[in-house]
Amino acid sequence: MERQVVQLNFLRMTPRKVRAVGDLIKGLPVIEAEAQLMAQSRRAARPILKLLRSAVASAKANQHANSEKLYVQNLRVDQGPMLKRYLPRARGSASPIQKKMSHITLVLMENPNLPPPRFKIVIPKKTKLPPEKRPKSGKEKTVRGEEVQPKKKSSGFFKKMFSRKTGMGS
Repeated sequence: MERQVVQLNFLRMTPRKVRAVGDLIKGLPVIEAEAQLMAQSRRAARPILKLLRSAVASAKANQHANSEKLYVQNLRVDQGPMLKRYLPRARGSASPIQKKMSHITLVLMENPNLPPPRFKIVIPKKTKLPPEKRPKSGKEKTVRGEEVQPKKKSSGFFKKMFSRKTGMGS
C-alpha cells in the first residue's frame, strides 16, 4: 500500500500545543492512537482525532487498506499564518497579541507485520426515534398557536424567610 497523507490547514491553535498532543501518537497503530486521543483532555486532541478518522476512512475507500494494519508513520505540525491583534494597555500604549495557526500533516502506512489490536473501539450509531416517541420541547403550544411557558416551581419556605433583600433592618 502507498502511504496515505492527509492535511488539516489553518487550525486556530498554537503549533506548540498541538505538537504536544501529536507527539503522543507517532508510531502507534491507528486503534491505539485513537484510544490515546479519546483519553486526552487537551483541546488539540479533538481535531487530531477527526483528522485521524478521516485518514483511515480515506485509506479504506481509496486504497482498500485494512484499518487493523494501519499505523501512524508521521505527524507533522507546522505554523500557519498569524492573526496580529493589539491589547490596549495603560497610558495609551498597546501590547501585540499573536494568534497563531497550525497546519497538521498526518501520514498513515500499512504494516503487514503489525500485531492484532489489543482492543476494539465501539462507536455507537445514532438512531432517530419515530415522531411519537421523541421528547417534547420545553414550550407547549395551545390551539391558537400561543406558546404557554411551563410553570415555575415555588422557591420554598427557606428562600422566603431568609432572603438577602428583605428591605428590613439597615
